[in-house]
Amino acid sequence: MLISKAFWISLCVGAGLLAGILPGSAFDGTASDVTPVEAFKTGTKAYFAGDKKTALDALSFAAENGHPLAQWKLGRMYQNGDGVPEDDLKAYEYFRSIADAHADESPNSPEAPFVASAFVALGSYYVTGINDTAVKPNLDRAREIFSFAASYFGDAEAQYNLGRMYLEGSGGDRNPRQAARWLHAAAKKGHHRAQALLGKMLVEGEDMKARTVAGLKWLIVARTCSDATKDQWINESLEQSFALADEKQRRKAANLAERWMATTVGCY
Repeated sequence: MLISKAFWISLCVGAGLLAGILPGSAFDGTASDVTPVEAFKTGTKAYFAGDKKTALDALSFAAENGHPLAQWKLGRMYQNGDGVPEDDLKAYEYFRSIADAHADESPNSPEAPFVASAFVALGSYYVTGINDTAVKPNLDRAREIFSFAASYFGDAEAQYNLGRMYLEGSGGDRNPRQAARWLHAAAKKGHHRAQALLGKMLVEGEDMKARTVAGLKWLIVARTCSDATKDQWINESLEQSFALADEKQRRKAANLAERWMATTVGCY
């Protein structure tokens, strides 16, 4: 799944980490009685209070002592340049530490979404590689990682990426049917790009029997969560698909989309 700020906050609230947030004093990681859990709590409080320096020190201490959520948060911070200089190699190392130590984490545990997210990040790094490092593009490895996170953790982002790789023939044989299977799995979880790509496939019917109404439904749903700048292709796909459909198909698809959005999580 895509881990949003809201999900991160909800987990921290559930763990009692955000109670009484105040700008913290500098973290002293030299104290012998500081545990990784306590350091993680301090770092999380400092992060949400806007004290990124204390957050970095405390989270680093927790991460160095094996705390997976601290490792994940630091990976995201270095990946996005959030309070630290952007450094994809450092991010990769944090995500790899999580994957190495927690591959057998229960899919139902509170930590599972973060472990799955770490696998997805690793897969994405193997798609592109990291410039001037030993991490080179390796599409076979990327597909393996996405496949694991998609099947074991049921992660929608992994399912979407795996579906794309099957559709494009990246990292292995091209298999449109497997692509549709994984895109559908992600679409049902609300992944809007998976919804759009699946919808486009169903309308065009190049690799399978065309299902115009079902395809239009997914495209309509996807558009409700699309970003006009980043996801221009979704609007274009919907417009092109509407042009291929007759009025009866458009109305039926719109009704199905409205019903789906009224009874499910929608999309993200």
